Formats: sequence, structure tokens, C-alpha cells
Amino acid sequence: MKPRLRSPSLVAFGKFLTISGILLLFFFTFFYNTTPCTKSSHLSFPVEVEVKLSNSSKTIDYPTKTNISHIKFVLVGCAKTWKNRRPYTEAWWRPNETRGNIFMDSPPPKEFLPWPQTSPPFQLNEDTSKLPVYPKLANPIEARIFRSLLDSFRLGDNEDVRWFVVADDDTVFFVDNLVQVLAKYDHTKRYYVGMYSEAVISNFLFSFDMAYGGGGYALSYSLAEEVAPLMDDCLERYPFMHTSDQLSFSCLSDLGVPLTLERGIHQIDLLGDISGLLSAHPQSPIVTLHHFDNIDPLFPSKTRIQSINHLMEAAKVDQSRLVQQTIGYHWKSNWSVSISWGYSAQIYESIIPRSVLRKPLETFAPWKNGPPPVYMFNTRLPTSDPCLAPHIFFMESVKKIRADGLVLSTYRRKAPRRLLPCFFAGNHSADHVITIRVFSNATIRKEPGKIECCNVKYTGGMNIINIRMRDCRKGEVIA
Repeated sequence: MKPRLRSPSLVAFGKFLTISGILLLFFFTFFYNTTPCTKSSHLSFPVEVEVKLSNSSKTIDYPTKTNISHIKFVLVGCAKTWKNRRPYTEAWWRPNETRGNIFMDSPPPKEFLPWPQTSPPFQLNEDTSKLPVYPKLANPIEARIFRSLLDSFRLGDNEDVRWFVVADDDTVFFVDNLVQVLAKYDHTKRYYVGMYSEAVISNFLFSFDMAYGGGGYALSYSLAEEVAPLMDDCLERYPFMHTSDQLSFSCLSDLGVPLTLERGIHQIDLLGDISGLLSAHPQSPIVTLHHFDNIDPLFPSKTRIQSINHLMEAAKVDQSRLVQQTIGYHWKSNWSVSISWGYSAQIYESIIPRSVLRKPLETFAPWKNGPPPVYMFNTRLPTSDPCLAPHIFFMESVKKIRADGLVLSTYRRKAPRRLLPCFFAGNHSADHVITIRVFSNATIRKEPGKIECCNVKYTGGMNIINIRMRDCRKGEVIA
């Protein structure tokens, strides 16, 4: 006798009940489960959500916007290297305006006494050899550097401090941009602001989520206040670590504080000529540069110190545009012009879209060799193709020429390109151009991330190009 078939409607109804039951079980398990992740009070999950939402919507008004007086620098150096590194610090330090200290491992030699006011006030680090963990430390020098934040906090002169900024004695800051960057964040909350290395291998060996102290990093006051008393506990927990950056990162990670990235902070884990990087800087305010002893001078025919001071001349006029890239075209000549304001200018004898020119020319070498990819950003390889190789100019001078804030920056050719013209683009050689003049307005600060456009004016046969920077029109394509 054949088995009796069930009704199709009953089968479907049974499947519906089964699926509905599973969905209800999932819903109640994940949306009404009141078991907390950690031991807590009697508050249930819905109440906690309501509290968090009310807190996040609260607006806090401060009597003053963050300014340079709210930032305390924790600079770390060494008595043996201070003679050579002192000019790096004094290039940006503003006596009676910037606040903080340079922490060192031993008292300064007599040649530095009396201690000059052009340098940050000197402070001796606490002797780490007296710590119980000292015999177990893998690198006592780095432990001293790590504890400089604690030493600074213990000085007690923290009135109105909103940010602690930690860096090396060979880190160069662009202070106005630093203030602008930190003013975006609420200092009453826990913030760890910095940037990873440019080199993939450095991040691979240490961490892709770690701020590098050479480039500098900032801790909000509330975070510094919380972490300072715990720093010796962190040393007890991580005595095997070899760098202060690792120690800081691990300590902050254990508190549940992630890194907030700012692309204008530069460790410069690179070697040689970094003009390619600075000529196509990200559209973020440049905040720091580092490792000057391992790279070529920023400007040709100048020493490292002269180069930094020269760049600072532009920084004094308009930091918001410093090394920010603006691209324009002279269509009649088929030229693309790229301006890194206050630093360099380039002419290409063909029309190249911004999507290409925004990538740095790889004029530099990696800090350490490793398998590709080498850098944390895309690059363009140098070429001898006359349609793709730039004519290179460097900033000669920057000055305000009118009371309304009009600024003239002048860029002069580095050297002859020594290539044939680009025949493909119509054989319009730019070999005879010696000077590029750029007009901008310093009274209007460039907004971070905002792209500016420009008008390129050139009369055939002349050796000067005039460029006027302006806001981009809606829908304007830079290509």
C-alpha cells in the first residue's frame, strides 16, 4: 500500500512555524538579552543605551577656542645630541608663547649655559634606574623617553592645558596648523592623535595602529591625566619592549583608546630627497616633519638648517596653504602646472589629470628594504619621458604685497631639464621658463581637505608664468 502524501499546505505551514520560531529565538537572544559584557550595576541594556545617547547629544561650550596656550609640549632629547638638534627646535619654538619643556638624560654642558630663551625650558628626567622594574627593562633609554609625559605631568604647571604633545628634539612643528588640527577635537574626551610611519615595514614590525613619536603625537588632557599614573604599571607589564612608541601605544590600547589619524604628521621614515612627497602632500595641514639628518636638504643649494628656516619664512605668511597642492592648466601650451605652495612648482609638457599628479614622485628611498609594497601611499616612478617628466622649481621668496592680504610667492627653476620637448603634446617646450609667480590671499585660511584651483596666465616666449589661486567652481574638473 502506498504511503499517504501530506497536504502541500500543511507542509508549508509547518516550515513557516519552524522558521518563525528560529527568528523569534534570534530576536530575543540578541535584542533583549540584558546580560552585560562586564560586571556592572542593576542598569539594563535599554537604560544604558538611553544614557549614552543623551550624553552624546550634549553640547559643551568652552569660553575660548583651543589656542597655542592650551598646548603643552613634551620634547625629549639627549645632552650629547642637543648641539646638532637645537636649531631644529629653535626654528619653530616661540619664546613666551609656546609652553612645555625639553627633557634630557643629564644636565646640560657648560657650553649651553646660561640656558637660552630661544630654546624650550630645560628639564631633567627622573632617574629610571631607581624603579623596581629597571633590571628587567629591555631598553632603559626608551623607558626614560616614555616616562617624559609623566615627568611633565608631575611638574604641576598644567593650568588650562588641553593637550600634551610629545615629540623628539629633531621634530619640526608648524604650530598654527597644530592648533587648527587639535581644535577639531574635544579635549575633555580621550584622544590619542598621531600618524603611522610612511614605511610599510616599520608598521609591520611595530604596529599599523601606533603613532610614531618622531612625527609627534598628542594626548588630550583627560587622557594624559588618566594614563600618567599608570605609566610605571605599563613598564612592569611590558619591560621587554624596545621603543617608547610601543610602550605608549600598548599602554593606551590597554585603556581602550584607539589612534586618531592626522595625515599632516610625518615620521619621515624615508631616505634621500623627499621633494617628491612634499610636492604632492595630502590635502591635510602639514603639522610636523622629522628625521632631517637622514634626508637631503629640503631646498637645493641650502644646508638642512637653512632649508628649514627658509620653509619657515613661508609658514609665517600662510601655514594653512603650506605644501598644499594646487593644479592648473595652460591649455594653449598643453601644460599642466602643479604648485606645492611655499615649497615647489612643477610644469609638465602635457595635460595630466589630478588623479595622477596627486601621487608623489618617488624621489626618495625606503627607510629599510623590504618586499613590496614599500610605502603606505601610492607613488609615481621618475621617468625620462619628456611628456611625463616635470620641470622643477623651488620657492625663492614669499611676501605680502598688499594690505588686504594678497601674497606673492616666487618659484625659481632648479636646473635645466635636459630632455627634448614633448612632441606628442604639440612641441611646446617649457625650457625657457625660469620663474613662476603665484598670487594667493593669506587673509582667508585654506580649509583642511578643501581643494583649490588656479588660473594660469602665460604669454608665449616669456620666461615667467603668473598663477592666481582661487576657489574651484562647482563641478570643475581638474583634468
